[in-house]
Amino acid sequence: MACCAKDKLVTHHTKHTTSLKELSYLNKYFWKYKWRFLFGVSFIVISNYFAVKPAQYVRDALDLVNESAIQLKASHNSDIITNLIDKVGKDIFFFGIMIVAMALLRGAFLFLVRQSLIVMSRHIEYDLKNEIYAHYQTLPLAFYRRNNTGDLMARISEDVGKVRMYLGPATMYFINMLVIFAFTINQMISISPMLTLYVLTPLPILSFLVYKINFVVEEKSTFIQQNLSNLSTFVQESFSGIRVMKAFVREEKSAEQYEEACDNYKNASLSLVKVNAFFQPLIIGLIGLSTILTIYLGGIEVTKGTITTGNIAEFVIYVNMLTWPVTSLGWTISLTQSAEASQKRINEFLKTKTEMLSGKDIVQDIKGKIEFKNVSLVYPDSGIEALKNISFKIESGKSLGILGSTGSGKSSIANLICRMYDPTEGIVVIDGHDLKDLNPQNLRQNIGYVPQDVFLFSDSIRKNIAFGSDDIDENAIIETAKQADFYDNVMGFNDKFDTILGERGITLSGGQKQRASIARALIRKPKILVLDDSLSAVDTKTENTILNNLKEVMQNCTSVIISHRVSSLKLADQIIVLHGGEIVEAGKYDDLLKLENGKFRELYENQSEVAI
Repeated sequence: MACCAKDKLVTHHTKHTTSLKELSYLNKYFWKYKWRFLFGVSFIVISNYFAVKPAQYVRDALDLVNESAIQLKASHNSDIITNLIDKVGKDIFFFGIMIVAMALLRGAFLFLVRQSLIVMSRHIEYDLKNEIYAHYQTLPLAFYRRNNTGDLMARISEDVGKVRMYLGPATMYFINMLVIFAFTINQMISISPMLTLYVLTPLPILSFLVYKINFVVEEKSTFIQQNLSNLSTFVQESFSGIRVMKAFVREEKSAEQYEEACDNYKNASLSLVKVNAFFQPLIIGLIGLSTILTIYLGGIEVTKGTITTGNIAEFVIYVNMLTWPVTSLGWTISLTQSAEASQKRINEFLKTKTEMLSGKDIVQDIKGKIEFKNVSLVYPDSGIEALKNISFKIESGKSLGILGSTGSGKSSIANLICRMYDPTEGIVVIDGHDLKDLNPQNLRQNIGYVPQDVFLFSDSIRKNIAFGSDDIDENAIIETAKQADFYDNVMGFNDKFDTILGERGITLSGGQKQRASIARALIRKPKILVLDDSLSAVDTKTENTILNNLKEVMQNCTSVIISHRVSSLKLADQIIVLHGGEIVEAGKYDDLLKLENGKFRELYENQSEVAI
């Protein structure tokens, strides 16, 4: 955990040394919402005018009271005294009304400021998240093998959130600081340049300290977030793997690890509380120092006759008005630097371009003739050579069985057919066209793919089967469930097809998940059907039932049946046997069984012995 913390601190230090060029990517959004931005700036100017104006009314009111008090002492005429008191009362009442009016007007325009700038930041956040998500959809499978899910989620959630803080609060408070400085400093200097210099001296120190302490706060906050993330991950894995945990009797050990993770989170949180406990009194102390200087030095100036008593009150109001903008300067700088680091991470993915482009972008009806011509594949993310000089042909409406042990390259062929990857050498041809010339979306819409690693969504069985297809009627769902030998299982559930599946389909058994995935592929009525070891979790009886049900389906499409079990390939018109990424045998089922010392026969005999 200490090492993790160190890494976080190093990362944090690095991000504060970056320039602001990454944030220039957001300029297009500022331009898109330029009117909201311009209105927001205008409202900031107007609201600060109404914020500064009351200080002048307070000054005038105090000076009026002071002058009236002097006149009252000097006058002995009761009529003059009465008239003077009436006049002072009316003037003070007027000043009070104006101060209240200014406060109300300021509040109204502050509301408009937030409705403009903060709402603008929310719109940009929405657009940026959609842009990132849409871009994620275009990236190839290799990208997802290089980057973990947590990192993808962090960039579209936490990083975008930090960017929004720059677009909204940081921008708003920085502009507000500039405007209020322009109003107040100009007014203060016009009264007393020397007093202005003295009373503002603590404020830059305050801003610097806020800036420095905010680094510490953010580092500790990052460390807390990391501990919270570790705690959440631990809990999520514990609940997801509860079966394994109970099977290995690790409940007590898990509770100890959870307690340790909680202690780490608690200690990190208490460390931040200590910093804040020092931080708040420091700010209040420096603000108080400015007020004391204002009153003390202002009093000296009053005795000299250079300013009035009302000016002191006016200065105190101005100093308090400047306190938050100056304090927020360090905060906004920190927010901007955090946003810069986050936007840099976002830009890294946005600048990642897919290599799965279509040269001619051909859109046509897919018939399903597939040919591999001297195809080799080296996975770009791992450098593993999966296929070596593979060549075969499947006529439209025919079926190919691919047999091999684990790691022989079977799933790699499925990935190439679906164009999840492009071959390193050679070409894949479908209906006479190089796969790279076909429109990828049009191609995949005509492929029913059942992956080896079944993924079901936390939704109803009905929606899982109908996933990827539009306007599916109930009869089609029932028919495909029957073809996949899944219908009887569904009818055994209380809610039938409306049964909600748990995370990744945990509600179902392994075989049920595979059959649900097969039904999902069949409902599309694909021109090419790819079954990637999709019967590995079912028993032999169920396998035979599914294969018999698929006979009719396979007559209307080109089928690729990938398996490590010989029995799954009974329906294949021809079979290729892979070993080490190469084709070692090819032929029909019965012919391959007759080959002495053949790989196909060896696997058949080994699996038959295991079955016995």
